[in-house]
Amino acid sequence: MLEDRTSAASAASWPAAYPQGYAVVDVETTGLARDDRIVSAAVYRLDARGEVEDHWYTTVNPERDPGPVWIHGLTSEALEGAPLFRDIAEEFAARLDGRVLVAHNAVFDWSMIAREYARAEREAPVRQRLCTIALSKELGLPLANHKLASLAAHFGVVQQRAHHALDDARVLAEAFRPSLHAAARDGVRLPLLECRPLTEWADGSAPRIGRQSGGGGYGGYGPGSWRPSRKRPACPYPNPGRYEPGRPLKQGMRIAFSGDTSVDRELLEDRAVDAGLHVATSLSRLTSLLVTNDPDSGTSKAVKARQFGTPVVDEAAFGQLLLDVEPAEGA
Repeated sequence: MLEDRTSAASAASWPAAYPQGYAVVDVETTGLARDDRIVSAAVYRLDARGEVEDHWYTTVNPERDPGPVWIHGLTSEALEGAPLFRDIAEEFAARLDGRVLVAHNAVFDWSMIAREYARAEREAPVRQRLCTIALSKELGLPLANHKLASLAAHFGVVQQRAHHALDDARVLAEAFRPSLHAAARDGVRLPLLECRPLTEWADGSAPRIGRQSGGGGYGGYGPGSWRPSRKRPACPYPNPGRYEPGRPLKQGMRIAFSGDTSVDRELLEDRAVDAGLHVATSLSRLTSLLVTNDPDSGTSKAVKARQFGTPVVDEAAFGQLLLDVEPAEGA
C-alpha cells in the first residue's frame, strides 16, 4: 500500500513551491535548558523529493557532564576525545546550507543548534525548518501520539537504536519521504517556519529549580531529575488590559511570545519581567500583547491571537516598547 501511494505521488506533478532540498537532523543533548549542550548530531541530506543523498554523524564534547546518559548512552569517557562544537561547526553548516531543516519537534533541535553556533560566534546557514509533528497533523495521520516511534511504525520503518542521533535521523528521513509525497499528492502546504539565528544570548542565566539527585555519577543528574524547571515570582501588578497601538506598555500587561527571536527567548522574557510585565506561557482573551516575528504562522498562539483580535508586534518593536513602560496604577 505504501509503495502504491508513493508511486502515485511521484507520478503527479510536484508542487513548484516546495523546497529544493532538506536536511533531516537529530541532536542529542545534555538536557533541555538554554545552557545545555549538544553531545551528538546527525544529518541526512535529502533531495527535493525526499531521496537520500548522503548522511553524516559526529559526537561532540559538551565541555561539561553529559547529562542523561541513560537516554543517549554517551558517557564522559566516550565524549572525552570527541571534537568541540566549534571544530565541527563548518562541516555541520555545509550539511545544512541552503536546505530546510527537518526534525521531530524541530523547535528544540533548532534552538540547540542556534545556541551552539552563537557560542561559536557563527551562524547556522538555515532559514527555514519543518517539524514532522506539524506535518503529521497537517496530513491527518492516524497516530496514537506524536512520538517518533509512532510515526515510524505508521510507515513501517524499523528503529534500531532509539535516541542515537544517527538512527533517529535515519528513521525520520525514511518516514519523512512518504509524508512529503503524501503532502505533494494532496496539495498540502508544508508547515515551514522561519529560523532566526541568535544575535544576543546568555549562558547559565536560567537557574535550575527542583531536585538534582546525586545518583548516577553524572554531575548531579539522575533519572527523573534532569529536566529543568524555570519559575518566576508572580507579577505584582493587576492586568490593565490590552495594549493599544501607539501607546506605551503598562506594568501588569500579559505578554506572550511565539516563534524564533534574535534575542534568546528567556533573556527577552527576563527583560519583560524586569519591566513589570507578566510573561504568559499561553495566549487567552486576557493576553495584552503577542510578540512574534511571524504573525501569519500556524502556531497555536498566532492562530489564537487572530481569533481573539489580540494586538501583535514584532521583536524589534517590542524592544522599543520596553524602553518606556508606564508604571501600574498606584505603583
